[in-house]
Amino acid sequence: MAYLNRVFDVQLSEYLDAFGAVLIEGPKWCGKTTTATQHAQSVLKMQNNDTLEATLKTIQVKPSILLQGATPRLIDEWQMAPRLWDAIRDEVDVRNEVAQFILTGSNAVDKKQIQHSGNGRIARLKMLPMSLWESRESNGAISLQALFDNPQMDIDGIQSELTVEQLVFAACRGGWPASLSRKTDQAKLLVARNYFTTVCEADIQNVDGVYRNPALARAILRSYARNISTLAKKSNIVADVNASAENLQVKTFDDYQQALQRLFVIQDVEAWNPAIRSKTAIRSGLKRELADPSIAVAALGLSPSTLIKDMKTFGFIFECLCARDLKVYSAPLGTELNYYHDRYELEADFVLHIADGRYALIECKLGGNDIEEGARHLNELKSLVQQFNRNNRQTQLREPDLLIVLTGGQYAYTREDGVLVVPIGCLKP
Repeated sequence: MAYLNRVFDVQLSEYLDAFGAVLIEGPKWCGKTTTATQHAQSVLKMQNNDTLEATLKTIQVKPSILLQGATPRLIDEWQMAPRLWDAIRDEVDVRNEVAQFILTGSNAVDKKQIQHSGNGRIARLKMLPMSLWESRESNGAISLQALFDNPQMDIDGIQSELTVEQLVFAACRGGWPASLSRKTDQAKLLVARNYFTTVCEADIQNVDGVYRNPALARAILRSYARNISTLAKKSNIVADVNASAENLQVKTFDDYQQALQRLFVIQDVEAWNPAIRSKTAIRSGLKRELADPSIAVAALGLSPSTLIKDMKTFGFIFECLCARDLKVYSAPLGTELNYYHDRYELEADFVLHIADGRYALIECKLGGNDIEEGARHLNELKSLVQQFNRNNRQTQLREPDLLIVLTGGQYAYTREDGVLVVPIGCLKP
């Protein structure tokens, strides 16, 4: 299968122009090594069993030997030998050149295992599974950056080719590059299911060599999946796991959660806390999200045929898919993705800030009457910001630059109230 260009390619090229080394982090199977190989001139694969023993011995004696080669030199799964980090940092200092090394890692290394942060020498980039545009399922007729640059852009009548059935299947299959090359739908779905199994059976222990019960890991991820795209408290998740006959303590949950975060499986979204209401009114808990919607589908044992009959559940899965794609599309803009929710039930599913201060309020709705509700929330939140500015002349908040309802429908249009209705099947960076 030919290489499919990723949004990440542009980011990686820019970072290689600026730094001596770039670390690519992200969940396994999201395409880190394949993408890095497109930019590398030589490769050291730490997971090569034929050479692993010799490689590890060389690292103990003189790690700089392994850093020799055409640049950029890719060090794949570098975390298998954390000592390489400091060796690369030192080598970057000695060479004083950009684009010397690319590192890939599927889990975050304990900071105690390295002596220096690498600040200024080794830049970090996070990669995600493929978005719908990268998998060629979104037609890319509407650019997120173009909307920020021209909020008045005419989008009326732009159409997505994705049917609801195709959207459900894409969410169940996930953005795993390997799944795109499989010949049958069943084989494509098995990739995500196997990812879930591997995380619970092996990766959660391999991340730091600590034994963790696979059954408990599955139970925790199932609970996360049941609470996907909600503000479920830690105590609620623990109680949910214990309801299935597990004896889970909060301390144990914290350990498993941290391991899953280090594997980049759990990727919760933090709250946006503007000064428009009292601090006690605005919820500040985490919105539960996973790196890819297919993880939640696999954890719950769902399928496209069951989800197509349960649009309420798919609504939460859809929001997770939107979170993934928004992160992918906005990453080159230097962004932060948050949510807003207060005790008066005023909400925005996502608040997307870009580096220059502009931001969008976004609601994710599959279609129908839910679009009206989403648009109402967005306009109420905008009005709240405007009211705050009228009452606080010396402290002004920036008004949202975009109000967007991301939908699973087929047609894009601008409502009379200024809210943009954008099918996820039309969106690109």
